[in-house]
Formats: sequence, structure tokens, C-alpha cells
Amino acid sequence: MRTTIQSPWFEFLRDVDRVLHGPVEVHCLGGFVLAVLWQLPRPTGDVDFVNVEPAVAGEDLLKMAGPSGEVAKRHKLHFQRVTIAEFPEGYASRLTDLTPRGFKQLRLLAFEVHDLVLAKLGRNSARDRADVGFLVRKGLIDPQLLVERFEAELRPYVLNEERAAATLRLWLDEFFGAKGDTLE
Repeated sequence: MRTTIQSPWFEFLRDVDRVLHGPVEVHCLGGFVLAVLWQLPRPTGDVDFVNVEPAVAGEDLLKMAGPSGEVAKRHKLHFQRVTIAEFPEGYASRLTDLTPRGFKQLRLLAFEVHDLVLAKLGRNSARDRADVGFLVRKGLIDPQLLVERFEAELRPYVLNEERAAATLRLWLDEFFGAKGDTLE
């Protein structure tokens, strides 16, 4: 799936693509993905990511386009590695390609919407809840799929299982009513 990435993001990403020394695949989530795929109106200044392939390319990417990189300074946008995030085990099989046509080195892959929501459970900030509410209002979240994916691909691996389950129950109740009762 190719998607249109608006200015100023397109120009920033195009310049990153031009300075990379080889192919780089970036697994993205967060506000950038929400804005590009689902038109979240909240502005963001970074592209959050959890993985770069090949792994050795992550250092180069951040050197050029991280918060203090030359490309980042020029565009006032940057890539940001998310170091504290728990996300579904099988997320990589559901990534969506956001890469604009014509890019040679940079490949942007976005979390599927349910995986993105589950990755927000650990932090559970006001912004995270607002983002989930936005996605629910757009009709993009299936609460049963969210629970199934949590149980099969996230719960067995989270550091604080009780807290993650409690947060998901709260979100299900807040956004879907009594559907939080389906969580074990």
C-alpha cells in the first residue's frame, strides 16, 4: 500500500532516503503513523520506530535523521527510537508499507492499527488514550480482535501483565462499554 505523505514530512523523508548508504527498513508507530494513515490532526515532530533492518543501519539513520542529525535539523523533524514499548509478537507480519514511490533506500513500514493500540498500553498517557479514542471514533478498532491479539501475542510477554490487562480493560470499558468483560 502506497500512501500520500504530506509536506513537510515528504521532503524530510525524501532527504533521508537520499543520504542513506543502503536499504533501510523502519518499523514505525505513533503519531506519524496515525497522521499519515488515519489523518490524526495532532501534530508530531518525530517518526517513532521500534526496529530498523538491517539492525546496523539504525545507528546511521539516527546519526543523520535523529534529533541532532543534519537532516533533522534542516527540517525540524526527526526519527526517534522507542525504547520502552511492548507490542504484539507477530506485529511484523502485519506491517503496512508507507514508502512513497521513487524512494530508493528508505522503506517505511507502519504498525497495523490494533498492534499500534496495544503498543500504547504500557505508557497509557493522556495522549495515548486520546489517540485510541480517535481510532475508535473512526471505526478502526475491533474490540474482540484487540482482546484476542492481547491474549495471544502480548500478555505472555509483557513485564507487568496485571497492569497491561487492567489498562486494556479500562480502555475497553471507556471506548466500548461493557466489552471489557471479555478479557480474562
